This record gives sequence, structure tokens and C-alpha cells, in this order.
Amino acid sequence: MEGHIKNVVSGALVIDKPVGLTSHDVVKIVRRGTNIRRAGHTGTLDPRASGVLVVLVGPAVRLSEFIAADDKRYQATVKLGASTDTYDAEGRITRTAPFAHITEDQFLTLLKSYEGKTLQTPPSYSAIKVQGKPAYKRTRDGEEVELEPREIDVYTLDLLEWAPPEAVLDVYCSSGTYVRSLANDIGEDLQTGAHLIGLRRTKSGFFTLRHAVRLRDLQDAFLTGDWYRHLIPAAELLPDWPTVELDYETVEKVAFGHRIPAGPNPEMTEEGMTRAVSEQGDLVALMSFDENKREWFPKKVFFQT
Repeated sequence: MEGHIKNVVSGALVIDKPVGLTSHDVVKIVRRGTNIRRAGHTGTLDPRASGVLVVLVGPAVRLSEFIAADDKRYQATVKLGASTDTYDAEGRITRTAPFAHITEDQFLTLLKSYEGKTLQTPPSYSAIKVQGKPAYKRTRDGEEVELEPREIDVYTLDLLEWAPPEAVLDVYCSSGTYVRSLANDIGEDLQTGAHLIGLRRTKSGFFTLRHAVRLRDLQDAFLTGDWYRHLIPAAELLPDWPTVELDYETVEKVAFGHRIPAGPNPEMTEEGMTRAVSEQGDLVALMSFDENKREWFPKKVFFQT
């Protein structure tokens, strides 16, 4: 059997990105270190932010749409008393106001009002493309950029430390939430102004800082050749998904796009999908359920024979 299977590296490196590098900088480091061109991250972290960055390698990059949509968690430091045009410390101060009168109880009450689903306007200094050009480039060129509000979901917003003018927050939110916008909105509601001065992503979907390797340690592993020990196999990247295990003959069928019977009580995600895994633990495909024919059919095939 092993003679028919191509040994292809496919999985994820969960990296603790340091401040000062873009997410794309990290991807380039991974491409050079692994000698694998097919690599990409699943959610941008600003250069000033640190923390969990998931970089997919090999065929696993095709899981990006599922992993990028996962929830995120951040530790954010907000500074009261001043607003900036970028909503963070890199920007130009646009207003200042007194903040000493704001009490911890007032601040806590306001934080809780942000929990739940709401519409949020992304910052004009963002990578969102407007007619093919990033909004931040248009803004820097002097254009007036107005981005459409987007629905976000803030599951919890907790105060970790209150030391005015600074406050440290734990932000657990849906993908696509701009913590910079959250900081700015808090400042507007308090009428003191506020901006983000520190951001660390502590969780991206299933993966936390406990799963992450420091970039410096990963670079050392590239030099010694044992970086594979940090690679999380593709089959483990959707741990909450139900699994269908395939024997060798069924692997061959699915790899060539054939349908397979689903059985009497198939387990699936809310979207009607499951992951198909070989007996050796390799991710073969993501499968969708055909309710009429009671069959699984391959949605994305990863296995190569």
C-alpha cells in the first residue's frame, strides 16, 4: 500500500509571531525554512501585534476557508485620553480629553454593552480592499475611505487590569472583529478618546499559545532539520469535525472523486460535512452529505495516490 501513496507534507505550523513582522513575513520565513512554496496564514496579525498565527503548509492550505473563519481571542491594551486616526499607537492623535473621572465600574458596565452581535465599522487604515486597492493605501493617498459596517460577535469582553489611562482586556470574538475599532469605539462612548497600544492573539480557533512555537525556535529547527516535530497534521486541524475512517479501497475511490454510502446515522457539522481520514491517520477529503441519496461525496480531496 505504501508504494501507492505520495509522501506529501500537509499540515500547520502554529507560530507565536513576534512584534515587528508582518504575517506575510512569517509565511516567507516558513517557505524558505521548509522549502515548500505552498504556504499561507489563516488570519492577518498586524506588525505591532504578537501571538498565535496559524500557517498552513502543503495541500492543507485548502483548509484555509474553514480555519480562517474560526473565533479569535486577544489580550488587548487600550489607552484612554487620546484617539488616533489609525486607532492604534502608530497613528496621528486626532483628539485628547480628560479620563481621570472614569471609574472602573463605569468602564466595566460599558464593556458588557459590547458583548453580543453588533455592527462594527472597520478602520480606514486596514487591509480591506476597496476596488482592488487596500483601504489603508487609499487613505494614505488622501482619499476619503468609508467602509461598510460588518456584523461581528463579541462573545465575552472582560477587564483583566485597570490602571488608568491603560486598561487590559480579554477579547473573545468572531473572526473579522477589529480590536482597534473596538478600542476607538470605547473611547468615543466614554467621550475620552482611546486607542490600542498593545495586542496579543492568545487563541485562533482551536489553537492557543500552548500549541505555538516561538518563531526563533522554529527557525533553529529549520537549520537542524527537525522542524517536522512542530507540524500539526492536516487531519488534526479540524478537531471538532466528525470523522469517517476509510479503508484502503475506499481511500482510492474517494481520492478519485467517487461517492460512498453514509450509513444509517451519519455524523456531520451544521453545514452537512465531515472529514474522511485513512486508517493511517491521513486526511483524505472533506465530504458533504447528499441527503437524498444518503451518500458522502468529496468536496475537497487532499490525498494523492
